[in-house]
Parts: sequence; C-alpha cells; structure tokens
Amino acid sequence: MLAIEPAALDDDECVRAWAASGAMHLTGLASGPPSVSPAGVVRPLIGLGETLASATGRLGAELRVDPVGSVAHRAAFTGFGRSGSRSPGGFAQMVRARDGWVALNLPRPSDIDMLPALVGAPMATRDWPVIEQRLAAMTCNDIVDTGSLLGLAVASVGATGRPELPWAMGHQCRGRPRGSQPVVVDLSSLWAGPLAGGLLAEAGCRVLKVESTLRPDGARRGPAGFLELLNGRKEQLSLDLPTLGAIGRLRELIARADLVLEASRPRVMQQWGISAAEVVAAGTAWVSITGHGRSGRHANRVAFGDDAAASGGLAVPGDPPMFVGDAIADPIAGLAAAAAAADLLADGCAALVDVSLAGASAWVRAHAGAPIDRPVIHSDGCWRVELTGGPVPVRPPAVPDEVTACPVATK
Repeated sequence: MLAIEPAALDDDECVRAWAASGAMHLTGLASGPPSVSPAGVVRPLIGLGETLASATGRLGAELRVDPVGSVAHRAAFTGFGRSGSRSPGGFAQMVRARDGWVALNLPRPSDIDMLPALVGAPMATRDWPVIEQRLAAMTCNDIVDTGSLLGLAVASVGATGRPELPWAMGHQCRGRPRGSQPVVVDLSSLWAGPLAGGLLAEAGCRVLKVESTLRPDGARRGPAGFLELLNGRKEQLSLDLPTLGAIGRLRELIARADLVLEASRPRVMQQWGISAAEVVAAGTAWVSITGHGRSGRHANRVAFGDDAAASGGLAVPGDPPMFVGDAIADPIAGLAAAAAAADLLADGCAALVDVSLAGASAWVRAHAGAPIDRPVIHSDGCWRVELTGGPVPVRPPAVPDEVTACPVATK
C-alpha cells in the first residue's frame, strides 16, 4: 500500500486552508468566533489527497480533489452552522461522564426511546436534565458499553488509539485480470462510502451503486444536490434485498467485479451468507468502511461521523469539548477508502481493507500536530483570522462547481 506523507505546511498555511475550507466556519460556539485550533488537520488531509492523486494516476486518470474543502460539502447543501458541543446537524451532543466526556449521537427517533435504558431508570425520554445527571454518574466505558448494546452511536472522546495508517489491510492475493475500466460494486450509503465510490467513478472506474428497495440510501432523504454530488457518475441498481433471489443476483455482481465497496456492520454480510474473505480469495478486492473496525469487541458498534470523529480525538478541548466540522469522520474515511481502493486496483491486488471512521479520524488527529492559536476577530460583517501577512476571512461551506445528476435506482 502507498505510504501517506502529511503535507509539510507551517501553521499559517494550515490556517489559511482551514479558514477557506468552510470547516472552520462549522467549528466553535454558535454565539462566538469559529475555532482555529484544529487547523493542523489540513496537513494529513492534503496528504490523503496526494495519495489519492498518485493511486488514481497509476490507475490511468489522476484525480486531484480539494480534500480540505470536501469535509464541509454536506453543510454547503444543508446550511448547517457551528453549535459548539452540539454537532452542526443537531443530533450529537457532548455529555459529561464521571471520568470524561462522551459524544452521544441520536439521529433516529428510536434512539431517543433508548435513553431510559441507557441510564438504567424509567423516565420521560425528553427529560434531558435528569438524563444528563444520571450519565454524569456513569463512567465513559459504562455509557459506551451499554449504549452499544442498545444500538446507539456513542463514543468516548479520544478513546481510539493512533493507527499507523487510516486503514487496516487484511490478507491479500493477486487479483483477477481486469479490463481497461475497473468494475466497482458500491453497496454503501450516506456519506463516506458513496464519496469513495464517487471518486473512483470520477477516476474512470465503472461504479455500480446497489441499493435495497426496502432500505434505500438514507442520503435520498437529504438534499438532492448532495446525493448527486456523491453518486451522479454511478450506474444505479435496486435489488429486493435481502430476498434469496436478490442475494443471488448480488453474488453474481460481486463475482464479476474488481472491487467491492461496502459500509455495513460485518454481521450484515454474514447474515446474507457473503464472506469478504472468500470474495478476496477468489480475486476481488474488498474495501469495508466501518465505525470502529471489522474485528474485535467493537466490530458491530453503530457509529456516525460526529461520534466517530470524537472517538478519534477530533474535538476542540474544553468544558465541554466541541465538535470539529460536520461529521468530519465521514469525508476523512471516504478519502482514505478511495485512495486504498485505487491503489489496490492499480496494483491488481485483491485484499481486504478496513477503513474505520474512528481509526481514520485518529490517524488525522495524530498527524495534525499541536492545536493552533491565532486571533480571530469580527470585522466588516465577517470573522477573520489574524496572520502575519494580514487577516484572512473565514469562509462558509461552498457547493462544488460541478454537480452531476443522480438518477433514481432502477431494478
């Protein structure tokens, strides 16, 4: 696999890119200045972008993206803003535990119903002050372990250790001979996986987006422009998963593919009788995007971009800590998955690669360096960061110039 070298940028260069990206606009208190502190993440993000360019260049069509700006793309379509210890999307919140902080993410109505079980006492699910009081008496591990059993996306801030790379490589073998246009079966949804698949399509791969008729991509419930940005270059197919006939059809697609991209918990494929290891042994590469890894006690934990980023240590320190950007673990993992996939395809290698949201975030945090401190002032109607060469404006998230239409999936 390719080595990734974080960009050799000084702090002022990082701040310029951070302020221009839209991500700084999303970080900090709603009532105060945006936070410059995490600007060092620019270094590893640009390193990921260079790795992607190198891998896609060997694949045949070098793809250069704006890796820093991409972390704010969803907010450009949704209009999200910063909200300090609450995520820009509004579903995740930093909560005090007895021995630290946890990020509790409740994006689904059923998650709210689980709160009494999480704190171990019957109560009104909307009685947030009482819930906070009870959580404050629990340890971080107790909250995470109980929440995970209940299917909640909850993580202790900074709990994920530093990985060597933003992905883990399993066993590998020589892939099957492929044609001039690699075929990718994209089984992912929401943000990280579709971003990776979209980048591979832009790099010249034939990407087939496969959705379940019963559970289509949840991104279809969000802004159409964001869905189009991620999926507009892909072919679309809808299957009646998990019926036996649909699983059989999926097996056929996988058998003819050069690479499978998926973002489900490992038990989903196990329930369908599809083994990633067997697929790799047959010569098809497999890139899996998970919350906290494919193996170990956390393999089937639910995770979303905000809580996974916090687990990886991407949080502005404080009492309480504040979220960095909007679900930033998703675009980080998407960039990493695309780079890993392009590298496998370029080398003709079949391998099982695991890109965890929390692990990729921890890798970025580890290579970001120390928090950066620069004055942030408000003048002429906008926030600006004072640098040696003069102030630079903090830009809001911007919609990319080109958005390709994404058709509705067809059978």
